[in-house]
Amino acid sequence: MAQRTTLLQIALAAFGATFLLLYPLSMVWPSGWAWHEGMPFESQYFMMIVGVYATLGVFLLNAARDPQAHRSLIWFTVWSSLVHAVVMAVQSLQMPEHFGHLWGDVPALVLVAAVLGALVPKAAETA
Repeated sequence: MAQRTTLLQIALAAFGATFLLLYPLSMVWPSGWAWHEGMPFESQYFMMIVGVYATLGVFLLNAARDPQAHRSLIWFTVWSSLVHAVVMAVQSLQMPEHFGHLWGDVPALVLVAAVLGALVPKAAETA
């Protein structure tokens, strides 16, 4: 259990930091990380997503200190990441100009959901 908690803390910190780095990632590989035309800062939609994910990143970094106390946030991250990945995958298949997302943020979001979902303690384990 202690090793699993340590792995969860590492995953929360890594994903939290990555969420904070969404904007720089989009500058390096826009077709895989940013959903817009032109440079990332030119899209109001994208900047809103950056703000939401940066906020989630800060909360995940905080959750890394005490994952047991933040189970609901972790489960929110798991399920919202899966939903986001499915929606983006469908849209990427419908719009060939966004196909790069199937190699960028779609698998990244599935990875976040899979890792956190596998590591978060179940309710029976926290009692």
